Amino acid sequence: MIQATDLQLRAGSRILLDGANLRVQAGDRVGLVGRNGAGKTSTMNVLAGHAEPYTGKVDQSGPFGYLPQDPRFADLTQIARDRVLSARGLDDIAMRMKKIETELAETADEVRRDKLVDKYSRLEEQFSTRGGYQAESEAARITANLGLEERILEQPLETLSGGQRRRVELARILFADDGDSVLLLDEPTNHLDADSINWLRGFLAGHKGGLVLITHDVDLLDEVVNKVWFLDPTRSEIDVYNLGWSAYQRQRAEDAERRRRERQNAEKKAAQLHRQADKLGAKATKATAAKVMARRADAMLDELEDEAIEEKVADVRLPRPASCGKVPLTAEGLSKHYGSLEVFSGVDLAIDRGSRVVILGLNGAGKTTLLRMLAGTLEPDTGEVLPGHGLRIGYFAQEHDTLDHEGTLLDQMRSASSQAGSDLNDTELRKILGAFLFSGDDVHKPVKVLSGGEKTRLALASLVTSGANVLLLDEPTNNLDPASRRQVLDAVDAFEGSIIMVTHDPGAVEALRPERAILLPDGDEDLWSDELMELVELA
Repeated sequence: MIQATDLQLRAGSRILLDGANLRVQAGDRVGLVGRNGAGKTSTMNVLAGHAEPYTGKVDQSGPFGYLPQDPRFADLTQIARDRVLSARGLDDIAMRMKKIETELAETADEVRRDKLVDKYSRLEEQFSTRGGYQAESEAARITANLGLEERILEQPLETLSGGQRRRVELARILFADDGDSVLLLDEPTNHLDADSINWLRGFLAGHKGGLVLITHDVDLLDEVVNKVWFLDPTRSEIDVYNLGWSAYQRQRAEDAERRRRERQNAEKKAAQLHRQADKLGAKATKATAAKVMARRADAMLDELEDEAIEEKVADVRLPRPASCGKVPLTAEGLSKHYGSLEVFSGVDLAIDRGSRVVILGLNGAGKTTLLRMLAGTLEPDTGEVLPGHGLRIGYFAQEHDTLDHEGTLLDQMRSASSQAGSDLNDTELRKILGAFLFSGDDVHKPVKVLSGGEKTRLALASLVTSGANVLLLDEPTNNLDPASRRQVLDAVDAFEGSIIMVTHDPGAVEALRPERAILLPDGDEDLWSDELMELVELA
């Protein structure tokens, strides 16, 4: 199904993977794991044929579906339902049938009507022959289980949030699956609520084809995978474990302990041999024997497996907030419509200095839309956003819209510093990037080649220069490995300014310690209580 031979992958001059041989067959459900920036997404892109390896080759046979972290759409005017149906070539027929239905409703000419009815009948026969009506029912089941409401499916892709578009694309891939496909899924649970995640676990656990999965959802790994590929950036290799997730974790721990004991024993024996060699070397007649003994000690250490190098953790921090007035940000009567669809209306908001607010609502309720209005990147249909004295906004967008994907990391930091009026020099900007684990030549990499977790770290690094006293954070823990997530949560907890957050992550809400919640689409404001926590995973 997919066979990769002697792969070498590079990011600039850095070797991500060297000499890997990988195979995905029917029944293989692989968890591809490793720290942020290790090369998981790069590996997935190569397996999917979306990127070329530096050396080696990838052979694919049979159908497969690929969900990247950041799906791109050629036609954003396409209706969401048609995008899903396009997986089986049904979208064009369905669109032509709808067009004829509209014409039939508008024409009074009987001759014209007869021609349209005849044309419609032929299209309907094609649709039915391809299993269209049954397929529509199946597509509806998948989209409903992924939290896509009927009204969302009738909208153009351009009117949907990034999370909604991603769920449409996931639905399309699952709808295309004939049971024997290879599915390559990069963080498929991003933007899904708890019910949708539970459904997806069951779907993937029953998948009969191949599967390669990148996810930080440990429960998903535990319930689905029967193999684990661990990408070790310290050795540029993939360790293959033909084990489920729990057994893999036990094996990894046992391997680490075995290597520690072997090294400890070898170092002890080598030290003894060196001491004996030193004693023998003091005698001219024993010099040759001493050298042999010393070489034996060195060889004993050389034969050991490389000791795992403890990986660095980003020093995530948020900006030191500039001074501001008592109420740095207010909003009055905000509303947003897409055509006849009302997203929300009449939202009022007052953000006091140092306050913490979480925005809750079901998918599609307008949470990201509201943050974009507050950030000034989207105009409301009614109402206005009013800056208070000394307001400085820092906006973290879940789709990383604030990053210049064509520029380099250093270009991004220069732009962020200039916009904030801090105008830090390159040495100072490199120091900030280094704290977020971007050092050396990494600062000259294009932003577009970064993984989702790396983009998250870069977006947070960009905020450091801002002096923001009101942070707008939209899903700040998406795509992060556990260690990086912990760093972000600690930074949120320690921030002294105001924060307005959208998140599906209960841990992020605990770190935020919100005082208030805004409930969309109604825009109601309520004091925070732990009873609202059950809404977070549904948000």
